[in-house]
Amino acid sequence: MNAVITAALPVFALILTGWLAARWRILGPAATDALNRYVVYLSLPALLFRAMTQVNLAQAAHWDFAAAFAGGIAVTFLASFLGARRSQPALTDRSIQGLAASYANAGYMGIPLCLALFGAESLAPATFTTLLTASVLFGFAIALIEFDRQQAPGIGATLLKVGRALMRNPLLAAPMLGLAWAYTGQPLPEGLDRYVALLGASASPCALVTIGLFLAQTETASSGPGVLRLVCGKLLLQPAVTALLAFYVFTMPPMWAWTAVLMSALPIGTGPFMLAAMYGRDARVTSRAILVSTVASVLTVSLLVAWISTHPLL
Repeated sequence: MNAVITAALPVFALILTGWLAARWRILGPAATDALNRYVVYLSLPALLFRAMTQVNLAQAAHWDFAAAFAGGIAVTFLASFLGARRSQPALTDRSIQGLAASYANAGYMGIPLCLALFGAESLAPATFTTLLTASVLFGFAIALIEFDRQQAPGIGATLLKVGRALMRNPLLAAPMLGLAWAYTGQPLPEGLDRYVALLGASASPCALVTIGLFLAQTETASSGPGVLRLVCGKLLLQPAVTALLAFYVFTMPPMWAWTAVLMSALPIGTGPFMLAAMYGRDARVTSRAILVSTVASVLTVSLLVAWISTHPLL
């Protein structure tokens, strides 16, 4: 219970702070957009860049960890993708449904929670899960959507378009640059290190407040089987599959295994909602699923944190 109070409670309290700020009209939609852009383009990339510059490349190559986390994503994505084939016949809509069921709120919520629960040693695996979520999974969904829309002449042109979009994604570019620096074996200059440390320190609180603002201002739709499928897939199926793979199929340090499970158990991130809005699709079910999964995760994630706290690792 102490782990829940010290790790999970502050995370949800910051989300509640953002929600109350929106409800009391202290911060409006313009502030939500500005704070979101600040996190995505400045503070979170700085945090990820600095984290990757300090990674020991020889010790960080846990391919079993990547396989376990990616396996949970793949099974959950496929389950939702196939489950929506009747209600959402278009490939674009089914792709967004699959993305919503498997897109963990890794960067905004996962990194702060891992840092609070496991400490700085969890930053490397937490960052890798963010990369897999924000680049590989997101890129795969975009590729399916672009293929469905046939906006590019041929698969090669579509892949080139997707590749360019991913290279401009700061959540991918920043840690890649950090890894490139780590490969040199040289520490960051003291002034630069201090700069990115200060900028990155604001990522966690600002990101969590942004989630609260977003949830308070999101238009919702009535609950239905589509919402229930997305929420159950994200909060139950994905962490269950990841735990099975992490502890019984692949081999990795206990802290990495628990990080994979915890990151898989996070609620749905805002990425699917933004993608639906970008392509002009109905985003009401997705936004409702984000809201419901985030509220439900207060219980599910807290129970998981309490369970992890009984492990000898902590």
